Amino acid sequence: MTERLSDVTTGTNTSATGSDSTDDVDTSPNTPEVADSRRTTEGTVYTVTGGDWDEVLADAVHDERIVMNLGPQHPSTHGVLRLVLELEGETVTHARSVIGYLHTGIEKNVEYRNWVQGVTFVTRTDYLAPLHHEAAYCMSVEKLLGITVPDKAQAIRVLLMELNRISSHLVALATGGMELGALTGMTSGFREREEALHLLEHLTGLRMNHAFIRPGGLAQDLPADAVEKINAFVKIMEKRLPDYDKLLTGQPIWRNRLAGVGYLPVDACLALGITGPILRSAGLPWDLRKVEPYSGYENYNFDVPTSNAADCFARYLLRLEEMHQSLKIIKQVVKSLPTGPVMVEDAKIAWPAQLTIGSDGMGNSLEHVRKIMGQSMESLIHHFKLVTEGFKVPAGQVYVPVESPRGELGYHVVSDGGTRPMRVHLREPSFVNLQSMPAMCEGGMVADVIAAVASIDPVMGGCDR
Repeated sequence: MTERLSDVTTGTNTSATGSDSTDDVDTSPNTPEVADSRRTTEGTVYTVTGGDWDEVLADAVHDERIVMNLGPQHPSTHGVLRLVLELEGETVTHARSVIGYLHTGIEKNVEYRNWVQGVTFVTRTDYLAPLHHEAAYCMSVEKLLGITVPDKAQAIRVLLMELNRISSHLVALATGGMELGALTGMTSGFREREEALHLLEHLTGLRMNHAFIRPGGLAQDLPADAVEKINAFVKIMEKRLPDYDKLLTGQPIWRNRLAGVGYLPVDACLALGITGPILRSAGLPWDLRKVEPYSGYENYNFDVPTSNAADCFARYLLRLEEMHQSLKIIKQVVKSLPTGPVMVEDAKIAWPAQLTIGSDGMGNSLEHVRKIMGQSMESLIHHFKLVTEGFKVPAGQVYVPVESPRGELGYHVVSDGGTRPMRVHLREPSFVNLQSMPAMCEGGMVADVIAAVASIDPVMGGCDR
């Protein structure tokens, strides 16, 4: 008995009474060598009264996974995105995204408005690239109508979309920096974005949700000093963009947090339908501005940057280079800006681009009111019906894609011949690209999930819409 008192592997009773160790130990050959256990709602609970700790832990290791919610209020999930992560220690073994926290029903709302009013809804989906949504929607309506937009309107659309691409990529860079702790990258990114939003406000009247691109052209022409303001913006950006290479690209901590993280090769991108910088970071130069040009993009000289690294660092570098290419396009647009109208001549479609604004910046000027009131009763009735009912669009369906900052943004629009869309459905790149999150994150560390989601750059307004 004295020999067994010191042998703790048998669960010997060493109480003060010193009872015989064989009294409460089952020495039969069928006794298991691990601790008793019971199943609970939280998993397996072990009652350890001895036994071999190594064997206990080996059996329990697969039942010690932690399921963790990351978001939707978490500041590093890139918006109101909820991630459900299953962890073993710091390693992610299972990752799923939960969406819908920013659902607005925009696609359904558009069906209850006329064709022009739809612009004010679609511009609020991806609130970082509103002009791309406006352009895609209006191009869909114009394709159904069978009309051609004036050259000047096409050029200005390209100009606005490239300005919007720059501002969107700056937010991607800034929020990614904030989420990874590079706060100087965040403050710098938002500083440059303010320059872009100031310019967009000067050109369109609003910083965001512009409703400036309309079916048939634009709401109005650019202001008289537009070229001067655009050139000043280009000059500032050409000076400041190289600073990001000094601040982040060569920074070892930034590089180590992104390089080799969130790997997604080209075959996985194609299988999941991934487009935009994620696909181009895997080596496929797929950019709709090049492969399926629209709005006159074929007239401008620019490059489509690609990489073979297929990781978060490559996506960061591509977005930085795409901003340089957007500046290149903007300079070409300004240099070759056509003259002429910015809206089709058809008076049955052209509202409201030919209206003038009152001195208070709202409503219509007295000259315009005097014109429509004084010409004839027919013109007043026509104006009233155009504003209240809208124009009719021939029955049919179209799909029109554009290259948004996040990838292929497509509008599937169905008309039944009335003054309202029968159906509007978005192929939103944030929604599709979010499918890549588990493939990027599973098997990696929790900290790398933040980097991977930031490199996807989802905008939840567009994802949930």
